[in-house]
Amino acid sequence: MKHFCRPIGERIAAPASLDRERLRGLLLPFGRSAAIRRHAAEVILARVQLVGAIFALLVPLWSVVDLWVFDGLTAWSLVAMRLASAGVFALLAWPHPLSSRRPYAHALGMLVAMMMVAPLFYLASQRVIALEALDDWQRLVAQLYAFMPTLVLAGLAIFPLTALEILLLSLPVLAAGGYGMAGDGFSLQRDGAGLWFMSMMMGVAMFSGMSQLHYMSSLVRKVMTDPLTGALSRRAGAETAALMFRLAALSGQPFALAFFDLDRFKAINDAHGHEAGDRALRLFCERLRASLRRGDVVVRWGGEEFLVLLPDIDAERLPRLLRHIRGGGFGSRPEGGEMTASIGVAERIADRAPDWPSLVALADRRMYEAKRAGRDRALLPGERALEFGAA
Repeated sequence: MKHFCRPIGERIAAPASLDRERLRGLLLPFGRSAAIRRHAAEVILARVQLVGAIFALLVPLWSVVDLWVFDGLTAWSLVAMRLASAGVFALLAWPHPLSSRRPYAHALGMLVAMMMVAPLFYLASQRVIALEALDDWQRLVAQLYAFMPTLVLAGLAIFPLTALEILLLSLPVLAAGGYGMAGDGFSLQRDGAGLWFMSMMMGVAMFSGMSQLHYMSSLVRKVMTDPLTGALSRRAGAETAALMFRLAALSGQPFALAFFDLDRFKAINDAHGHEAGDRALRLFCERLRASLRRGDVVVRWGGEEFLVLLPDIDAERLPRLLRHIRGGGFGSRPEGGEMTASIGVAERIADRAPDWPSLVALADRRMYEAKRAGRDRALLPGERALEFGAA
């Protein structure tokens, strides 16, 4: 996992740029953060439900045209297929929560189910309509049905998907359209334009889907990140802590939290102004980042309080890591002297924490006890005190 605390200049430039990593994220559905995947899943599911609700109403209404244009068994066969299709759309539109374990796979499954309704209806309608000789009106309606796969491809444009996902989702629709066109033998002169038009719709959907994904990802990153320090925001930090705690519990691995509170931070604001306070917070975050391991995550919990998520480190190794972090320094105060912090630490196994909020509450309590005990120190699991110096 990458650091979530970085220099302010990088943070400002990143959302507007399309670097190699972000371009790869638009082309391929791999390596995206859990927050972006879950947000994309929520958008996909919401739009599947909306489209499902609309077509659950509109699809049966076209039965009037079928009954007017076609005769007897053909008309009622089409009506039956329409009712079955409307039933599928109604099931897709029925409100239900995302899967908690695999939300993105759940949303994509719903999208695939919705997309296959129209191509399957088209192929079935071709078989039913082909049973009788067609007059002009019947031939017109049959030709309108042939546009169903193309409309499905165009509909992909409303979903935030990568280029590869749109390509893979389009292949069965293209195959259904091509198979329907080649029912009486494929002719490039007759059917080539139709296939070309379907391919163009896939390209438009691909461009639109990637544009939506890029915009959505930029918004999610902006919401996830504290604009001042570059640390994770509290909401994003809570989601990350919940995920890390769950993974640690499932694998039986340790997971620790360190609550940092800058000592006498209010005095900086009072004596030197809020701009100096902001500079102190940015400097603290940059120095903290430089001392952490690659998988550790910094969260701005509020004001001058920071929560550091420390996966895969047990209670016995925590003192060494904290001494390393404190040894790197937190920067200088505007009036001179080092910035210091009071730290409360809790660890899942040593503290027998049932969930991540309990771990945060315990680390928060220990941080206040460290501050009352004299500042510039840490209180660890087992109520062990680790003193760094006088604040």
